[in-house]
Amino acid sequence: MFFLKRSNKLVPIVREFYVLGTIIKLTVYGKNAEKAIEEAIERLQEIDDKMSVFKNYSDISNVNANAGILPQKVDIDTYFVIKKAVEYSELSGGAFDPTIRPLMDLWGFGKGKGQVPGKYIIKEKLNFVNYKNIILNKEDHTVMLKNKGQAIDFGGIAKGYAADEVKNIFLRNSIKHALIDLGGNLFVLGKKIDKTFWNIGIQHPLRMRGEYVGVINAANKSIVTSGNYERYFMVDGKRFHHILDPRTGYPSENGVISATIVSDFSIDGDALSTCLYVMGANEGIKFLESIDGVDGIVITEDKKVYTTSRVKDNFKLLSDEFIYEELG
Repeated sequence: MFFLKRSNKLVPIVREFYVLGTIIKLTVYGKNAEKAIEEAIERLQEIDDKMSVFKNYSDISNVNANAGILPQKVDIDTYFVIKKAVEYSELSGGAFDPTIRPLMDLWGFGKGKGQVPGKYIIKEKLNFVNYKNIILNKEDHTVMLKNKGQAIDFGGIAKGYAADEVKNIFLRNSIKHALIDLGGNLFVLGKKIDKTFWNIGIQHPLRMRGEYVGVINAANKSIVTSGNYERYFMVDGKRFHHILDPRTGYPSENGVISATIVSDFSIDGDALSTCLYVMGANEGIKFLESIDGVDGIVITEDKKVYTTSRVKDNFKLLSDEFIYEELG
């Protein structure tokens, strides 16, 4: 069945499927691997049904459709994620903001076709982006957006929550070794089967997918990277990427081209990778140094690498194009 005598090694069960708008790949070791994967698939579909802005029956779609009108009762999962999103918004001073959806639509990232909007319409849409206008009622789990035209987008946090939920399912099924890949949001459960650390490559931001700028050793950690190479369009030779600065309405431009978070929980990594990218190397790294259990790696367009102090010795540069730089 699952155990093979060849080399006396466990052979993983590997499943790939599509949900949450991305390709999911689960690599799982253990006698309960098949059962755990089936439970994980079902759970991921549940999360997608509740939190996708592309499904008109989802909790988020109901909240958005009733912006400025009525509070909407949402599932406990959705309420938890919205509450966490507001916390990250407050912590980062608005570098992360789940009410970014009107701007994402304006730039065409929500529609699959990019466009450069005029500065006046950007300024107008900025009036709808304000996490402080999310009204939460913890007694009955209702959520309301204060003004018509506002909309929530979970693109910067839902996959992190989902990865944590998959990890919890695996733990309940006594899985000790697994690689959870939610479209680049990684969580490594335990060590590898040979008791060594997982070697996780950090995508080279200037080269083809699968080429790495460096590698980090990890166990029981989430590794999430936000980069300007993930979703973008070109106009007159200029790249317009999907990581919008909620404070300006434009794609973030501060010299950062890649931001990676290493954390205990993937929901932290998902939101904080956006915060780090938008805040920039200097402010972002100092921000992360103040948060327990969270580390960061920033790559800039002038080919410098900045890291938090705790992760530097665990990150190995593979490319001689880049150099380590200490913060001033």
